[in-house]
Amino acid sequence: MCTFFKSAGRLGAIIALIMLFVGLMKQIIALISTLIFAIKFGVIALFATMLLLVVFSMFRGRQKRRREMEDI
Repeated sequence: MCTFFKSAGRLGAIIALIMLFVGLMKQIIALISTLIFAIKFGVIALFATMLLLVVFSMFRGRQKRRREMEDI
C-alpha cells in the first residue's frame, strides 16, 4: 500500500508540473498576442496620423496658393 502512495504521489507531482507548464504557456501566448495587437494598433494609428498630416498640408498649400493669387 505504501508503494502505491509513493508512485501515485510521484505521478501526481509530474502531472501537476505538466499542468503548471501548460498554464504558463497559455499565459505567455496571451501576453504575446496582446503585445502584437498593441503594436498593430500603434502602426495603424501612426498611418492614420500621417495620412491626416498629408491631407492637412495639401489643404494649407491650396489655401496659400489662393491667397497668393488674390494678392496678385
